[in-house]
Formats: sequence, structure tokens, C-alpha cells
Amino acid sequence: MKLLLKFFITTSLIFSYVLSQAQIPDTQSSLGISYISGGVGEEESKSMLVEAKQWPLMLELSQLESGRGIWIFGAAIKILNTKQKLIFDAQAEGPYILINLNAGDYLIEATYEGVVQKRAIHIKSDEPQKISIFWK
Repeated sequence: MKLLLKFFITTSLIFSYVLSQAQIPDTQSSLGISYISGGVGEEESKSMLVEAKQWPLMLELSQLESGRGIWIFGAAIKILNTKQKLIFDAQAEGPYILINLNAGDYLIEATYEGVVQKRAIHIKSDEPQKISIFWK
């Protein structure tokens, strides 16, 4: 009986893991840097927030509309290194974008509806961080 219970619990955990992974968009690459972009819909959004703990950088993108913050998609995201060389260039397909950057200093340039925002960031090894970028 105990063996059957262990089998059932293990099977349930594996099935739950597979379901949660199925909600995350595919990993893509920009100039050799892997990223995941999405977060559209409640399930995908929750899955990406869980996945973000495994990535060095998570960008959260939103805009003020009618007095409320709303999630956006379609922002152009560029990242430059300390030598001002473009190392990442992608379009966000949802309000979240997870980016696999090495430790170091970078400049993020995010453009949405013609408005550019810049953020200087410092990525540390094994210390995921979330940067919120908000347009008015």
C-alpha cells in the first residue's frame, strides 16, 4: 500500500511539473543571449514569475492608462555592455522578459510607442533581479 501511495504522489508531482513547464514560452536567442518573453494570460504569467527565479534578469513592462497600470507587449528591448556595444536586441512578446545575462554592468534601452527609457543595471552572479519599466 505504501508503495502505491509513493507511486501516486511521485506521478502527481511529475504531472504538475510538466503542466507548469508547458505554460512557459519557448526560449529564444538574441545575439547569443537566451531569453524568454511572454506572460500573456494568468497561467503563463504565473509560470513566468516562478521561472524568473532561475534567470539573472527579469524585466516587467507596464503603462499608465486611465489612471491604472496595465501590462504591455511590443516594447523593443536593447542592452548595451560597458563598451556601448549592442549585445541584446529583441521585442517583448508580453509584460515579462527573462534575460540570461552574465554578471556585469549594462545599459537597458526600452522603447514603447516611441518613448525610450534607459536603466543602468548591475547583474550579480546567482542573484536574480527584477527591473520594472513603466511608461506614462
